[in-house]
Amino acid sequence: MSSQILTLPNRLPLASRALGWAGLALLAALTLALWQLQQLWPLAQWASAWHADPAQLSWPALEWRYAQLPRLVVCLLAGGALGLSGALLQQGLGNPLAAPETLGIQGGALLALALGTLYQPHWLQQGGQWLAMGGGALAAALVLGLAARRHYSPLALLLAGLLVSLICGALLTLLMLRHDIALLALHSHLAGSLAQDGWQPVQQLAPALAVAAVLAALLVRPLGLLAMADQGVRSLGASPGRLRLLALGLAIFLSAQVVSQVGVVSLVALAAPLLARLSGARRLGPRLLAASLFGAALLLLADALVRYLPLQGDAPTGSLVALLGAPLLGALVLRLSLPEAPASAATGPARHGKPARLLGGLLGLSLVAGLLGLMLARGPSGWQWGGEADLLLEWRLPRLLGALAAGLLLAQAGVIVQRLAGNPLASPEVLGISSSCGLGLILLGLLVPEAGRGLQLLVGAGSAFGLLAVLLWWSRRYHFSPLKLLLCGMTLTTLYGAAQSLVLGSGDPRGLQLLSWMSGSTYYVTGPLALRLLALALAAGLLLWPLCRWLELLPLGTASASAFGVGPQRSRLGLLALAALLTTAATLLVGPISFVGLLAPHLARQLGLCRAREQLLGASLLGALVMLLADWLGRLWLFPDQVPAGLMASLLGGLYFLCCLWRRA
Repeated sequence: MSSQILTLPNRLPLASRALGWAGLALLAALTLALWQLQQLWPLAQWASAWHADPAQLSWPALEWRYAQLPRLVVCLLAGGALGLSGALLQQGLGNPLAAPETLGIQGGALLALALGTLYQPHWLQQGGQWLAMGGGALAAALVLGLAARRHYSPLALLLAGLLVSLICGALLTLLMLRHDIALLALHSHLAGSLAQDGWQPVQQLAPALAVAAVLAALLVRPLGLLAMADQGVRSLGASPGRLRLLALGLAIFLSAQVVSQVGVVSLVALAAPLLARLSGARRLGPRLLAASLFGAALLLLADALVRYLPLQGDAPTGSLVALLGAPLLGALVLRLSLPEAPASAATGPARHGKPARLLGGLLGLSLVAGLLGLMLARGPSGWQWGGEADLLLEWRLPRLLGALAAGLLLAQAGVIVQRLAGNPLASPEVLGISSSCGLGLILLGLLVPEAGRGLQLLVGAGSAFGLLAVLLWWSRRYHFSPLKLLLCGMTLTTLYGAAQSLVLGSGDPRGLQLLSWMSGSTYYVTGPLALRLLALALAAGLLLWPLCRWLELLPLGTASASAFGVGPQRSRLGLLALAALLTTAATLLVGPISFVGLLAPHLARQLGLCRAREQLLGASLLGALVMLLADWLGRLWLFPDQVPAGLMASLLGGLYFLCCLWRRA
């Protein structure tokens, strides 16, 4: 009997079944939330506390009326808005992976709020949601412009969204480092805190969601035409471009409203439409409604479960939603049948005719960059060359050696991962290896603050190697397809970002200290540590030199490698373990740095260094060159303030790949 009550009959239409599951989920979440409210203030006294004079209420009654009850309503409104936003984006682009986070909307909106807080604070008083909407719209326009010429394929959309989100995140981190006091309140927005102190967010979100729901209902029939090909839509007298613009505009409006009032709540806008689709909602109207109900249920359930976690203070729900939901969402998304980007007919770059001369030129450029970083600087009296011996040897030289070691380590790890995967998108950053290592080190720093370098290296390498082992297992099924690799990287990056936001938004005093390390700073690099890791990078290069034969043969397949006497399993395992160790060492030195492990092997291959040994040497020199320039430019750009080398490398690498994506679109 109980199973009949809990299981919806299969004879119901698919749309009714989907709405039934969504309603059950929302009812369960609402029941738990109301039970928690009843624990704070008895149910029998709710009506009297609502109508009573606030001056006569006790503290629990005031908390119930002006904090917890508005929080419940905000969960319902924000979750419903995100679910509807994700469903509209997916319908408008015909892509089940479209969401505010994958299109860079949330990153652009948050960056716009930060800029408004610093330079135009009166705009926030007049309507911060419109400022957030403008930033989100600009970010989405850039992503869609990059992906449009590839017909909004999942691969192009994810890659463009990843690049734009990374650039927005780097700029936001830079602002937070320079204006930590002025942007202190933005930490809770970054983490998606749902703590309330009144009904103002409800008064902002409720009308916005009501208007958007009415417009979405009126547009159901026209937007349903987007399921057809563009030619079919035009034959019915409609413009597919205008319909997409309407869907995207409405989705951006909803997402910006949530970001301005609540902050960044990741994965709800992606998971809710996915649950609606998997539960049977095929037609657009029921899918929009089911996605809204699922979104409200997911956020309300997550906020109710947050209260049972043993955390100090008010835990940011948005970060915990991403932290707990990313693995499940990654597993669900990988089950979807997604079209890959069409293979390009263009061949790879031709091999350079004189690689030795090219490598010599790269070595010369690296030496020049190192000399500039050591000798040329800005001071209170302007530009100066050289300086006192103590300044050069105790301050500049350790940072220069740290940047050099990090560039070498990440470039070598990037070459290993790319050649083993046979995919130019496979790098420690894009695959989430750096994020996995950073996540392990963050947790270790919070749980065991006195951990030594040896334990840090062990935990970081274990986290990175564990992910690499999972990727190796997945490769047998998905063959390291670019789309699946990006999905894995998106999942791990979401987990790492959630952990970072959780630390920053929880009020932990160690948060700002971690922010400097997480931005890829060389500030705290000491000479002995830099020398040890530089020695590790050189030793790894010497070890990899005879193993380049493996890097040549393993991409050819198991049978070919075995025919030449290379054991595929053991060789892959050893190389992946080495890549994990190199990534961990670089992360331990200067924090998680984006794009160096992707940029250096890519540039080496584009320059014609195609053989394994040539690419290894070229990528190592290019990684060193990029990091040396990033550290030097970071000291000069905003003098007397300094930009961490990791942020500069992210900006340089992100802009480079944006240009590449635009040129190839």
